[in-house]
Amino acid sequence: MRRREFLAVAAALPVIGVGAGPANAAPHTGRLKQTLFRSVFDPKMSFDAMCREAVRLGAYGFDAVEANEWPTMRRYGLAPTLAYPEVTPPPFHDGVARPEARDRMEALMHAQIDQCARDGCGVIPVAGGQRQGMSREEGADHCVAFFNRIKAHAEDKGMTVCIEVMNRFDRPDQFCDHVAWGVDVCRRVNSPMIKLLFDIYHVQIQDGDVCRNIRDNFQWIAHVHTAGVPGRHEIDETQELNYRFIALTLADLGYRGYVAHEYTPSHGRDPLVSARRTLQIMNV
Repeated sequence: MRRREFLAVAAALPVIGVGAGPANAAPHTGRLKQTLFRSVFDPKMSFDAMCREAVRLGAYGFDAVEANEWPTMRRYGLAPTLAYPEVTPPPFHDGVARPEARDRMEALMHAQIDQCARDGCGVIPVAGGQRQGMSREEGADHCVAFFNRIKAHAEDKGMTVCIEVMNRFDRPDQFCDHVAWGVDVCRRVNSPMIKLLFDIYHVQIQDGDVCRNIRDNFQWIAHVHTAGVPGRHEIDETQELNYRFIALTLADLGYRGYVAHEYTPSHGRDPLVSARRTLQIMNV
């Protein structure tokens, strides 16, 4: 699809009003399973209201919601599609590649694997952490060692642990700031439960060539995040990526994981209209 065709599709998408409840739930359509972050909504909304709108939009659930709010999602038929990153909380200073934090993080990871397996959240994110002068090669070795210590537990529980690709501006000095680094770690660990969180926003900034990177590394990708470049706002015609084409690439490859929208609405735009358009753009 050419960019002007993408613009025409985006311009033709329907908009929504405010206030509908779960009775007006949209059906799950298309080949991709789309989910949301809380950031796409007005921050003044209650989480209950966000859940009602997510149902109405046809989303499957929410990424990175803390476990104490999973029961709220369940009441609306929504799923926790990515666990809150308890092992490496923001700002991702320490990560699984830092050997001095390994024992503490391993204990946290084992506990989170058990909790997520019990409560029905299938994917746990981690970060490599900041380099702080350590070489990328040494960091990769430490990361592989960490995953080798927890992979049997993840496999036994059917839990996928994803290391996220990040960019040098939003998350400076990260080990995992290129697709190739993350894929090398996953390949060396060689577990069906140790995969890549392919954040399209970060990948575009760091590596570009998003669809080729998806195709070349598809077997290692278990979860996908979206946001517009530049600005981390909507994925429509206001930014540089053609997300309709990216959606087709993922769907045609047979992607079965979740696609989670992590953008923040642009100033002055209606968040609910933006959310509706976002799901329609990726509905292929």
